[in-house]
Amino acid sequence: MNNVLPQSSLLLGIIPALLILYIGLKGYEGYYKEKNIFLTFIAGIITGFVAALIEISTLKVGISFIVLFPVLEQLFKTILLNIRKLQEKRETVIYGLSLGLGFGSIFTPFSIMTTNLQIGDSLYLLISIVFGSFGIILFHGATGTLLGYGIYKARMPRYLILTVLLHIPITGLSFLAILYKIEYVQIGFVAYGIILFLYVSKKIMPRILSNRRRGKKRNV
Repeated sequence: MNNVLPQSSLLLGIIPALLILYIGLKGYEGYYKEKNIFLTFIAGIITGFVAALIEISTLKVGISFIVLFPVLEQLFKTILLNIRKLQEKRETVIYGLSLGLGFGSIFTPFSIMTTNLQIGDSLYLLISIVFGSFGIILFHGATGTLLGYGIYKARMPRYLILTVLLHIPITGLSFLAILYKIEYVQIGFVAYGIILFLYVSKKIMPRILSNRRRGKKRNV
């Protein structure tokens, strides 16, 4: 029997990512170019696709994937953001958000495919995968923003290490879930993603605003 939504399942990741991006950009009008938002989001999808393919083909690396995959994914995002055109530019923080959300959106369809979900399988299983992937989208949006901030402040190595360390709980929890067949691990992904995304959106992104705009955003 064919996999559920083999191609259209991509929308299950892209639509939530776009909604988060739309909400995240509120109050930052004039600090970015819409064309660059589109390009970084698409670049994130493409890069996330490549990263997911590499990870699927190397799943047998064992416990080392807990560190290996975070380094790979965060390095991919850093390479795209750390181009000369974006270095030490405040808008890089916003483009990091867009890139990260695009990157994270690809993991919803890949989670469905790697689970080998079939038509007629439990609807609960599909919902749980999409639910957990929502946390991954938020996580990559947050870490993309942190990488953008590090590049803006010319502190890229420090923030690359930070995002890798923040990523390890995700892969560590995934490893434990696979090893011990832990259920409801998706709740942990979502909680972690929400906490990290809220911190970044409230504490990191407003730093690029002018003092006047920053005050208005806090009063919203």
